[in-house]
Amino acid sequence: MSAVPEYEKEPILPEETELASIYRIEDFLATARRRSARLVGPDGDSLPIPSSVYTLLRRVVHELARGHAVTVVPVHAELTTQQAADLLNVSRPHLIKLLETGEIPFHKTGTHRRIRFDDLMRYGRLRDQKEASALDEMARDAQEMGLYD
Repeated sequence: MSAVPEYEKEPILPEETELASIYRIEDFLATARRRSARLVGPDGDSLPIPSSVYTLLRRVVHELARGHAVTVVPVHAELTTQQAADLLNVSRPHLIKLLETGEIPFHKTGTHRRIRFDDLMRYGRLRDQKEASALDEMARDAQEMGLYD
């Protein structure tokens, strides 16, 4: 039996009882000096925390402090259509339409479609940029028509 990849495990959602501790950790990480950060084990041994790990820890704690579920997904990970749809917050049929029209690259493993995480995130960033541009244009049009004071 093979181990389930970490990215397929359930996201971590902070418990209500943990939030006060998470807020303190977030504040601490925001003010701590990154170069001197250390991980201390139960026996007192310590190791320096590399900058990349420190940055990731800050991001994870920031999201947990806001009550958001968190999972770690390596950029090379391949997602199922349902996982990809969930990450984009769209329906699975809509995601499949995006795949079939070529808006998001994918490949098949047997009969199953697989989407690389980095391709999905690239599409998401482009979608967000297009939406922001459209909203900016609508605001400019509304100002030109005198709808804003």
